[in-house]
Amino acid sequence: MREWVALPDLGVAGLRAKIDTGASTSSLHATDIEPFERDGEKWVRFTAHLGTVVQLRHRRCEAPLVTRKTIKSSNGQAQVRYVISTTLALGDRVWPVEFTLACRKSMRYRLLLGSKALIDGQLVVSPGVKYVQDKPVFPVSTSSTGVA
Repeated sequence: MREWVALPDLGVAGLRAKIDTGASTSSLHATDIEPFERDGEKWVRFTAHLGTVVQLRHRRCEAPLVTRKTIKSSNGQAQVRYVISTTLALGDRVWPVEFTLACRKSMRYRLLLGSKALIDGQLVVSPGVKYVQDKPVFPVSTSSTGVA
């Protein structure tokens, strides 16, 4: 299943997401990941890759670091990833979602929405349909987590 989503706190709109009930964790395509401290708190700075293979877009972002997590990919390899929490907008719903930051360069969709986010957002999945929801519309965030 596929849907249009936005990450308002990161200033990102019009992002196509793969809804994957087989994955528990959500993931965002990110590179140049740099942990740092701000006011005694752990943060991470990264480049979010948002477009398609044909139409590349990227945005430099910052977000508080939730944790680091070992994730086992679909091909069986384990890797340690940074985890952030940011607001996700899908249709008329908006809720916080934890994303691992990972290189999804070889993947068709730059954002994968896993089952934990689906449960937290109280979503029902119909696997035979896609792009059921309208693209989320929001004012561009002026929060400190979206960096131009």
